[in-house]
Amino acid sequence: SGNGMIGNIYSMGLALQALETSSEFYAPREWDRAQAFGVVYNHDYQQPMAMAQVLPALVGKSYLNADTHALCQVGCPRCPPCPLSPSTAPITVQFSITNTLKNYFHYSTSVCVPGNSTLLRVMKVARREKPDIFCFQTEQTSWGPFVTSIHGLAGNKTQRTYWQFFSCWSPLQEGVGTYKPKNWEHIQAIFSTY
Repeated sequence: SGNGMIGNIYSMGLALQALETSSEFYAPREWDRAQAFGVVYNHDYQQPMAMAQVLPALVGKSYLNADTHALCQVGCPRCPPCPLSPSTAPITVQFSITNTLKNYFHYSTSVCVPGNSTLLRVMKVARREKPDIFCFQTEQTSWGPFVTSIHGLAGNKTQRTYWQFFSCWSPLQEGVGTYKPKNWEHIQAIFSTY
């Protein structure tokens, strides 16, 4: 899509594995390997499943040839530098919940959390401050916590509904357990269909 992202951040690992190991089979058109790896290097992966998919690509392997030993040395060009510890100064995050599908509601609040907090922490603070409005439930998946209901309204597989999260009207590419809002960012949870 021009910025190095292939699909979303969670599909990057498998896409990079496929492109790296099958380069002899696709058209002579070059793909921007450096830009794609830059996306991976700059992302702070938190979920073990995502890490397991991206690590083989970082050492030039795929799951199919991962048994050949390729230990990466610290400082090699394929290894990203260790990130510095991010600031934990307090930030304010605006959080809204909206349902326009049935029994309309919209609520918004601002919560103060330490910098580098996840969206899940923002939601927990909102719930603690206004439990009758910002109550929610999650279920644990291999990709981290998945929000199943907010304000008593649960997603439904039969009706193909779920809670989708946005920042500035753009869908989040990470889950609530890993996404880290910035100061004064407005996060919206919108009851949606798929």
